[in-house]
Amino acid sequence: MSRLGDAFSRGRPALVTFVTAGDPTPAATPAILDALVEGGADVIELGMPFTDPMADGPAIQRANLRSLGAGTRTADIFAIANGFRARHPDVPLVLMGYANPMLRRGAAWFADQCAGADVDGVICVDVPAEEDAALGPALRAEGIALIRLATPTTDAARLPAVLHGAGGFLYYVSVAGITGMQQAASGSIAQAVAKLKANTDLPIAVGFGVRTPEQAAEVAKVADGVVVGSAIVDVIAAAAERGIDPAPDVARLVKELSGAVRAARKEMAA
Repeated sequence: MSRLGDAFSRGRPALVTFVTAGDPTPAATPAILDALVEGGADVIELGMPFTDPMADGPAIQRANLRSLGAGTRTADIFAIANGFRARHPDVPLVLMGYANPMLRRGAAWFADQCAGADVDGVICVDVPAEEDAALGPALRAEGIALIRLATPTTDAARLPAVLHGAGGFLYYVSVAGITGMQQAASGSIAQAVAKLKANTDLPIAVGFGVRTPEQAAEVAKVADGVVVGSAIVDVIAAAAERGIDPAPDVARLVKELSGAVRAARKEMAA
């Protein structure tokens, strides 16, 4: 079984965590990734910094600017990914970002770099399913999952296109908006997850607006995975402002999130 498949096959929801590569510096990112693993993250999304992150709210926008201001390059991101894989051979790593950094040197080049770093999956926010040919075939040829996004506005007519060629897991964006700003009602998330599960065998991970252990626990009751990004990025930002190492605070928050996610499903089974 693949690393992503294994992460969603443990009899409990997976905690999926996001940080931006190079935030606050490329040198600081490896320790932050290690802290995510230490805290209990099952899957890690490593954001590729970009100047115009249109789907992201203020927290991740600022993380992108901090990273780019620190001089982070695509080569640094793949170096970070390579180092992570050497330290954590069993933890899935997904690159998440936008088409420009991924495609500026060509899809084949990007897929080759992902394969060389043993990356498990890629989420490209601004290449729609209808334009799969831009990136999908190159990634699948290297055995890398192209993880697609579904939203509250993904209707029955479009869902087959979203699912065609998708792999790893399906990322359900629970709100029609940007990251970290608001959270959908648990009832609407449950309905959406049920609809998606009726159409795919891929695990469903829910994100956007999940910030606290309590919110993560509610999502964990209905979804196969819970995605948390902005709350972790805020912890990194606060530490950077104080000039301290963010890794201990990141590990502490992720431990609280992972504990809540695991307890939620146990509570339902009791």
